[in-house]
Amino acid sequence: MKMHQFLQFLNQQLTHWRRQYKTLRRKGKLVRSPKGKTHRRELLRTMLKNVFLFLSKTNEKSKRRKQERALRAKVKSVKTKSSICAVGLDWAYKQRYSVILAIAVVSLTGIIGYKLYNQTQLRVGHPAPQTITAPYTASIEDQKKTEAERKAVSTSSLQVLMLDARINEKINENLQQLLDDGNEIRAVAGAFPFFDPVVLSISTQRYLRSCSESEWQALLSAVENSKNQQQKRIGQTTPAAPNQKRQPRITSKSDSQSLEKTEPIDFSQNTDFTQAVAELESYRLTTSEKSLSLVIAEISQTRQRYIQAAAKLLKLETLSPEAVYEESLLLDLSDVEWEKTQMGIHQSIERILTQGIPQGLPKNILQDAVSLQLQTFVPESAETLAKNLLLAVLKPNLQKDEEQTRQNAQKAAAGVPPVMVKIRDGEVIVKKGAQITAWNFEVLEHYHLIRREVKWQELVKLGGVIAIAIGIFVWVERHIDYELRQRDRLLVLLLTLSVPGVIVIGLPYTTWSALGLLLGSFYGPTLGLTVVGLLWPILGISLDMSKAALLAGVGGGILGSYIAQRLRSREELALLGVAIALTQGGIYLLVKILIGQIFGSTWYIVFQEAGLFALSGLGWSVVALGLSPYLEKVFDLVTPIRLAELANPNRPLLKRLATETPGTFQHTLLVATLAEAAAKELGCNVELVRAGALYHDIGKMHDPLGFIENQMGGPNKHDTEIKDPWKSAEIIKKHVTEGLVMARKHLLPTAIQAFIPEHQGTMLIAYFHHQAQQMAQSDPSLTVDDADFRYDGPIPQSRETGIVMLADSCEAALRSLQASAKSAGEKRSVKDVSTEQALAMLNNILRAKWQDNQLVDSGLKREEMSQIAQIFVDVWQQFHHKRIAYPKLKASSTGRNS
Repeated sequence: MKMHQFLQFLNQQLTHWRRQYKTLRRKGKLVRSPKGKTHRRELLRTMLKNVFLFLSKTNEKSKRRKQERALRAKVKSVKTKSSICAVGLDWAYKQRYSVILAIAVVSLTGIIGYKLYNQTQLRVGHPAPQTITAPYTASIEDQKKTEAERKAVSTSSLQVLMLDARINEKINENLQQLLDDGNEIRAVAGAFPFFDPVVLSISTQRYLRSCSESEWQALLSAVENSKNQQQKRIGQTTPAAPNQKRQPRITSKSDSQSLEKTEPIDFSQNTDFTQAVAELESYRLTTSEKSLSLVIAEISQTRQRYIQAAAKLLKLETLSPEAVYEESLLLDLSDVEWEKTQMGIHQSIERILTQGIPQGLPKNILQDAVSLQLQTFVPESAETLAKNLLLAVLKPNLQKDEEQTRQNAQKAAAGVPPVMVKIRDGEVIVKKGAQITAWNFEVLEHYHLIRREVKWQELVKLGGVIAIAIGIFVWVERHIDYELRQRDRLLVLLLTLSVPGVIVIGLPYTTWSALGLLLGSFYGPTLGLTVVGLLWPILGISLDMSKAALLAGVGGGILGSYIAQRLRSREELALLGVAIALTQGGIYLLVKILIGQIFGSTWYIVFQEAGLFALSGLGWSVVALGLSPYLEKVFDLVTPIRLAELANPNRPLLKRLATETPGTFQHTLLVATLAEAAAKELGCNVELVRAGALYHDIGKMHDPLGFIENQMGGPNKHDTEIKDPWKSAEIIKKHVTEGLVMARKHLLPTAIQAFIPEHQGTMLIAYFHHQAQQMAQSDPSLTVDDADFRYDGPIPQSRETGIVMLADSCEAALRSLQASAKSAGEKRSVKDVSTEQALAMLNNILRAKWQDNQLVDSGLKREEMSQIAQIFVDVWQQFHHKRIAYPKLKASSTGRNS
């Protein structure tokens, strides 16, 4: 039986191969035997080629079939997988709210609890749970020793010093002041030497000027006695003439009195005294007695000036804390020596300051350096004085170059090789129960034996806290007027994640100000304050951050959340950024003052940090202002500022509306005015209502003459050309669909686009519906379907679009009432005649809209209809107020116009 099946299968295969062979021969894909050759070798070769080609074609076909089967299987699996994905995506879309909440919990927990991922079971200072040995031999760096050696090398590296020009300038100023004082004192003492050094030597003049009064009187007596003795010796003494007076001694009355009271002192042992007497006596002999008298008088004057200079010098030394001048050093120098001394002092101090004086230089080294410099430039007699002057003003003028010193220290530390410790295979790293040291931890870290783990319990606790916070946020969201979309919740999540995200990357100056400013601007103060208030305790508990920094950031976020939505321009938001910056810096400084850190030695660091927090608040506010337009576009948001920009009449779409459809544009302005007044009274979004009203009829630009307000009194195309109410209704309805196309093309926000279809809702186009009914009455073959004459909707979904629908309907009615009043030729004002009539008409219109169920989803209440009607009438009266009747002018008798 099995053999029969096998033969049958073989027969089928041969038949199949034969058919394939004929097919290939027919298509010419097999090599034919060459004509005229009957050799067996050539025939065999041809047959082998044909068999080879046949088998290759068959193999290729079988491979192709296998590929096709695999492809079909793959397609089937892809379809199965795609169907699974479709089901999953469909489920995710239906549960998108829950999915976003789950993503929020997971992402916030993941970022805030980042430190809980890679925690170690083994920690420094804890006992080892068991004895741990090295699994293999390795050389491990002892980071503590390496760091200690590098720190030692860095500390011992040479400091780079730099000259401080301000200190040099101060030193030169002080020196010049001292030299000026010396010049002033020497000017009082007078010139020195005061007489010809050939006659009186410098030393004698110095002595005569500075000797005591008793020495001076004794010297005069000695000169007088010497003169008398000489006269006796040479016998020239003669009696004085009767009328000739004796030459008086050159002494003062007080001097003579003091000499009479005190016994004379013998100064003959004083060499200066004897030399002075000898020089004076020699001068008298070489000149005359009169010349000597003049010299003595000049010496007396010089002595008086010297006494005054000494008194002034004493007073200066008393006032100055550092007395550098001494009488014998300053006044005994000649004028030439003093000039050389001053010049030498300047040269010496210039060289010393150029070389530099470092901090901590020993005093004796500085003194030696000064003495060495003065030996070259100053006279020997003035060295002591010059040294005192320089030492009084010199101080260290070399300051540490922090940057260059730090670079040198880093280079020196980088050159220190790491300290490597060899750990052998099987060596005990730490014994069971022993305390794990920092070195043990490094070795365990090298061998990956520290047993890192995720702290799931702590993560779950943190996730629970975050879930509670998100639950509070959801509760607040459902109790505010603003209904969040999924994209809004996603944006709130992203902005919230930015705060811990910046902290995680290591910046303490995080995005609180940007978070509060953007959330407050986009979603109002309630939602912004909720997010900031919930994030505050979570970060304070979970992250290791300064409480002062946390409070400063939260303060800026609260201020931005509370005020942002009240502002109406980018300039005001920029000023808010400045206020946020001052708030953050002020709170940080206040907290530091309260905890007492500002009163320590690091007070300047506190002020620096406060300034940085203020700058960070301003910087993140600038970032928020820059991102705001892009976020508004991407997440389809409307803010008061963006609505004000959209309501600008210079916008391209509004300029086209005013140019192409002037009647519609005037109608739009009046509708916007009516709706804005009603929205303000009812507490709605006034900016949104105004912007939405300005764009609600932009679709009429597709066929301006199809709407009566643009016909300017011309023929109505619906009556003259179309004459088909169904086609006319299609034209009227088309302004909604075309308006949506234009709005999307110009990227108007969805909130603005909603006004285009919702301001008409599903209302009936009554005029053409009535025409169609009349035509159907005259022609029974025509059937009128109300759906053909109703707008496609939807009906208003918000109070704002509902108000614009009512304003749009009432504006046309008020315009028609005004036109009828003018056509009737009424002389009285609209205010006097039509107030009750207008109010009754508007109430009827609003009642009809309410009864037609056009406002059931808008959120407007039935009792608000009469209030809206009254507001519309009041605005209409303001537009059509009573005017003063001017008297008619008559022509004068002369024919001239008066």
